[in-house]
Parts: sequence; C-alpha cells; structure tokens
Amino acid sequence: MDWQEWKKNKENVETKEFLNEIILEVRAGAGGEEAALFAKKLAGMYILYANLKNWSARVLYESVSALGGYKEAAIEIQGEGVYEKLCFETGVHRIQRIPATEKMGRVHTSTASVAILPIRRKTKIEIKPADLQIEFSRSGGAGGQNVNKVETAVRIVHKPTGIEVRSTAERSQLKNREKAMSILSAKLEAKKDEEEALKHSLNRKTQIGTADRSEKIRTYNILQDRITDHRIKQSWHNIEKVMKGNIEPILTALEKSAKLV
Repeated sequence: MDWQEWKKNKENVETKEFLNEIILEVRAGAGGEEAALFAKKLAGMYILYANLKNWSARVLYESVSALGGYKEAAIEIQGEGVYEKLCFETGVHRIQRIPATEKMGRVHTSTASVAILPIRRKTKIEIKPADLQIEFSRSGGAGGQNVNKVETAVRIVHKPTGIEVRSTAERSQLKNREKAMSILSAKLEAKKDEEEALKHSLNRKTQIGTADRSEKIRTYNILQDRITDHRIKQSWHNIEKVMKGNIEPILTALEKSAKLV
C-alpha cells in the first residue's frame, strides 16, 4: 500500500509542539459485548506500553458496557515522541477468537477502532462559542465522593459537525471543560487533515494513516496466536505478551516501512 499520502499529511501538520501529547480514542465496533471487551483490551495495551516508555497515561472518559468493556474511551498520553511512535495505530483493529460464552466453539470476529489525535498548542481551527452545546453532569468513578456531589463532568457537542466529546477525569468543571475543548480541537484538526488527504488522493484505497477509522489495519487471531498488520503484510506471535504492552516490534516495523517508500 501507498504510504506517501500519510507521510505528506504528517509533514504538513507535524511540529515539536504537539508531538509529545495525544488523545488516544478507542471505540467498540462490530461484535457487541465482545467488541467492547476487545476495545478495553486495546486501551489497556496502550496504557501498559505507555508505562513501559515512562510516559503518563490516564483515562479522561469511558463509557462502560454491561460486561465491563469499553463502548468508547478517551485516553490522554504524554511523553517524548508519543505521536510519532503511535501515529500508525489509527484504524480498525480486528480480533478473531472463541468467546467464553460460545457453546458451539465457533470463532467470532469483533472490531474496535483506534484514533490517535495529536494535541496542538498552535491551531488554525476556529471554534465559535455559538457552535457549541455544553452540558454538565456529575462525574463517577475515580473522583470519589467529593466529585460526585457537584457537576464536574463536561459534554460538548460541536453542532456544525456533530462531533461529541466528554471529559470526566478532572476534579473541577473548569478543568474538564478545558480538557474537552482540547479533545474537540484535536478531532476537528484530524477531520480537516483527512478531508485534505482525500482531496489529493486519486485512489481512496491507497491511503494509509490519514485518520480513517474505517480501514482495517490489523488482525489479532487468538487461535493461531498471531497478529497480522495488513498494511505491511507482516505477522508476530505471542499475543499475550503484546497485550501486556510489548508492541514495540510492531511499531518499529511500521516506522521502518514508512521510511522505505
């Protein structure tokens, strides 16, 4: 596949100012509860990887499914070179496995999408206050009882695009609002970048890494203990180790492949 569109897009937006901070968004796709469980597993994998790199990682927002998976979640990761290292992870991740509840032994396929959104200190995106719908509610979870007593959680909808963001991790309404606005700005920038990449691409299917979450990039086959990245047609084994955050070999292979084109 052609990596040139991704590289051109990355060169246009890349500055040292925002390379060290991203929002990693994970969202369950096809597969119901299995997809949600997979989404949470992916989120955990990236958090563990961040720990291995001595980066900071924390969940800003999570929507939990009935079985404890993630319908969606936003994770803030900060560290030297974090965007450059994780930028290829955007896209659809697929898992093939036999669920514990499957009595017939059939293999189920579930998906989850990942988006890597760089946080930019300098942005050309203008967000008009009139375009925003802002709601406040009580936070749950990590904040404890003091957080639950007041409306600190923030939900913002950008009316022109329909993009919705949330932040619940901070202890104050003001900080959650600031964090939500930061996520919104990153999403609007990513949307703009994707639209620009589409304009300059003659073949939609040749694009890589242009923030397109509909593209299947990787399969995790549990029965065969194999992970395959479809863009570079390369596979790795020992999924259990990878899920514990040991994804460096995969990221390095992607980085090398991008530099070869």
